[in-house]
Amino acid sequence: MLKYSLRENLLTAAPDDFMAQAQDVRSYTLDEIIDLMMQKGSTLTRADVAAVLQIYGEVCASLIADGSALNTPLVNTSLSISGVFNGANDSFDKKRHTVNLNMTAGTALKAAAGKIRCEKTGTASTDPYITEVKDVVSGKVNEVLTKGGVVQITGSRLKFDHKDAAQGIFFVPETGNPVRAAVIAENKPARLMAIIPADLEAGTYYIEVRTKMDTKGKALKTLKTGKFNKPLTVT
Repeated sequence: MLKYSLRENLLTAAPDDFMAQAQDVRSYTLDEIIDLMMQKGSTLTRADVAAVLQIYGEVCASLIADGSALNTPLVNTSLSISGVFNGANDSFDKKRHTVNLNMTAGTALKAAAGKIRCEKTGTASTDPYITEVKDVVSGKVNEVLTKGGVVQITGSRLKFDHKDAAQGIFFVPETGNPVRAAVIAENKPARLMAIIPADLEAGTYYIEVRTKMDTKGKALKTLKTGKFNKPLTVT
């Protein structure tokens, strides 16, 4: 069951347009998937299954690294190159060009997606809502964070009181304590800009905006949190 709530649709001018946002979507690790596979009653041992999946992943990665594409029931891939070439005699340059790995669902996943049942939960949320996180140094969107660089966050209901330590922009690691942005360059309802802490450890982070302000800038008693659910990588 896919649970969802409704939020204002910021892409249209109509004030009554809303869009769905998935809620409480659980992600499964490879170990958890293997556990579920073992519950099917396979004659293979857990070690056998783990080894097969390890080899499967290595072979798929090797094929991609060799410039090939995958066409499987789970996923289909293709490759493309972005960047400008200076004339017909120019060649690929990692400083100017990028190889893009494009992925689409295979037949099995497409069929599974068609079977998903949806359930609306609660009313439209009034929490901060993040639509995009841009790493200004690299120019990449919803992908990476450059330590010591600038992050630009767009959305709605984002403004907060920076003097209150409970409010602000927080970089939340998969494990460990959140790190609050100390330097804020812009603090508006639809856009925030801040310095990414230079001491962030390498790893995967999620961004949260926490505020006690309503849409009119008035103080609230309750802290509201908006989390950007796409993982961001700090290297």
